[in-house]
Amino acid sequence: MKALFFVIFTLISTFSFGQDNDDLSKRLKAINNQTIIFYNVDGVDFSSQTFSNEFSEKGLKKLYRKYSIKESDIKTKDKTLKYNNLFVTKSEIVTENINQISSYYFVENKNKTVSVFWFGYYGKQNQEFERKYVNLILNDEIPKEVFEPMSIESIDFAGRKIELGNSCYWTNINTVQCPYYGEMNWSVHKTIESAKNSVDNQFNVTKSKKGGKVLSEEEVAVIFEGTETTAKKVIYDFTGAKSLLAGMSGGKTLTIYYVACKVRENYVSCCMSFWNNDTITENGLAPLLEKVMQLKK
Repeated sequence: MKALFFVIFTLISTFSFGQDNDDLSKRLKAINNQTIIFYNVDGVDFSSQTFSNEFSEKGLKKLYRKYSIKESDIKTKDKTLKYNNLFVTKSEIVTENINQISSYYFVENKNKTVSVFWFGYYGKQNQEFERKYVNLILNDEIPKEVFEPMSIESIDFAGRKIELGNSCYWTNINTVQCPYYGEMNWSVHKTIESAKNSVDNQFNVTKSKKGGKVLSEEEVAVIFEGTETTAKKVIYDFTGAKSLLAGMSGGKTLTIYYVACKVRENYVSCCMSFWNNDTITENGLAPLLEKVMQLKK
């Protein structure tokens, strides 16, 4: 749901997965579509892409245009990175309490071409986090097992394999849509605070979008991945709205569940949704949602 909704949108050094007791490989997920690689961990989306441009004023100028970087935007060299680079950070106020952060790193890699890294998240900039992943990617230290195939038959949901068949597809990293069966996005976190913050941000940002209105909002008892917890249930009304979402689905109301819960050895933030004209089982959920959650009787 995140991808569609938002389109109507270190320590530097010798870090490696083998040396770090944080065990990021269990939380990080990636998709490589051959031109750009998308990543998600701890509620943060980021990407990397390599271009044939030279790291020169002329070469960078073309890339700035591609990423909507203005001439007036401040470009700074991060001296802690071992590669020649310039980075730009933008902050946009989304709601009264939420800023949307976009960071861009333009890096001259070892092949003397330019790799561009984008980080997008809410709150305050975390440059330590950004540097860590720029280094990991440039040093080819991302484990192969974190990459998901582009075609979906099954997904790794926080350490559990879920069979989906071939009718579902990715709309973003860790975001699956199954036409008429629901949609969900999730992220695996190290702490429950991070997971709760992620779903709170998704809810508040979604609530601030134009094109619909909240009909109802309540806390409901659920069983999420085998654990009893609560979810925030929100119903949005798109009746009469010229909404991209409503136009694509043909639906009038969208039901969304927001959950933050411990799942196995980590914590998961998850946003699950379905339209009023989707397939809804006798238990009151779309089939995709029932793969991970049940309503408590």
